[in-house]
Amino acid sequence: MRMVDIIEKKRNGEALTTEEIRFFVNGYTDGSIPDYQVSSLMMAIYFQDMNDRERADLTMAMVESGDQIDLSGIEGIKVDKHSTGGVGDTTTLSLAAMVAAVGVPVAKMSGRGLGHTGGTIDKLESIEGFHVEISNEQFIKQVNDIKTAVIGQSGNLTPADKKLYALRDVTGTVASIPLIASSIMSKKIAAGADAIVLDVKTGDGAFMKSLEDAQNLAHAMVQIGNSVGRKTMAIISDMSQPLGFAIGNALEVKEAIDTLKGEGPQDLMELCYTLGSQMVVLGGKASTLEEARKLLEEVVANGAALEVFKKFVVAQGGDASVVDNPDLLPQAKYTCEVPAKSSGYVEKIEADDVGVAAMLLGAGRATKESTIDLAVGLVLHKKVGDQVQEGESLVTIHANSEDVTEVMNKLYEHIVISKEKVEAPLLIKAVIKE
Repeated sequence: MRMVDIIEKKRNGEALTTEEIRFFVNGYTDGSIPDYQVSSLMMAIYFQDMNDRERADLTMAMVESGDQIDLSGIEGIKVDKHSTGGVGDTTTLSLAAMVAAVGVPVAKMSGRGLGHTGGTIDKLESIEGFHVEISNEQFIKQVNDIKTAVIGQSGNLTPADKKLYALRDVTGTVASIPLIASSIMSKKIAAGADAIVLDVKTGDGAFMKSLEDAQNLAHAMVQIGNSVGRKTMAIISDMSQPLGFAIGNALEVKEAIDTLKGEGPQDLMELCYTLGSQMVVLGGKASTLEEARKLLEEVVANGAALEVFKKFVVAQGGDASVVDNPDLLPQAKYTCEVPAKSSGYVEKIEADDVGVAAMLLGAGRATKESTIDLAVGLVLHKKVGDQVQEGESLVTIHANSEDVTEVMNKLYEHIVISKEKVEAPLLIKAVIKE
């Protein structure tokens, strides 16, 4: 088999065989096929696409390139959730505890963030003592005991994906549905879950800006998951404005705790209940979404979800007293209000640029080597559609530097107030099951 023949075949719009896909993935992973040939194939895939079978084969070839987590020692149907990312996306912290409290095991592997704010791991490390480096044996025992655990990604999980992603990043082939879908799903499948719920974001603060692109990606990932024996479905949710109010690591942990108390922002609570209901049904603890939602609302109302979160923090070495006293989380030295310059209605809060404003404070990483300041960030006081009076605070800036002029200017530039009444965006855009 020759790589040049595979490149020409895909260039001409033909489907690659399972063997051809395995050949190029294995050859690139072990170094026997050079970057320039795989770059050429990535560009051919970018223009010619892949069919459903090819996408599933590419995913499984990447899964088989490294370690696969064996979760068979965990009792019950293991359900994982993945978000395609956004600004203020705190769902995992609240959702895992809610679903676990209903009795569905959530064995989660998460990464660190590169961009606006930290990833789930960074957020959890806002809690003093919390650590994500636990052995597989501890991981499985913890999920059996309290139904949830979150660990950092294994060093040798999907090495083919790591190499392919780095190559796509420098060859202009990142925005390819089969390549994005196989990249995400390879990591989810290698992590060992039986069922996967995907939260695909769309809008200004999402990777997929248009609803059509988000739907195409969701369909691709759901097809891959279901074709390789993992029950998979997707929700498409709005990211035209930040989710919730908090943007920043410790601030988002506090908001997650509020959500587990039933006191979180309306959109964050709703998204947790929507995703959680799907997870509970896939996990076999409810037969309908209505029944599942009722169970989730009950564990929030009676404190069981909050109790699971406390046990989870303690099990991973963290100081659970932050749950009752969030002031123990890292605190910024300075707070500064951003007053509205006019009265009216909030027309836009451009998520991407508001996320950049948080990153300028130190809440995220501009490069892999950047150090995150866990205390800093932004807390919104208004969302799209809300009425606002001149002088009323739009945002509180939490900073460790007195000079926040650049951040304030960016917020004024990207939070738009209109004289006309504005409708709030629809949070849940679509449900994709095939």
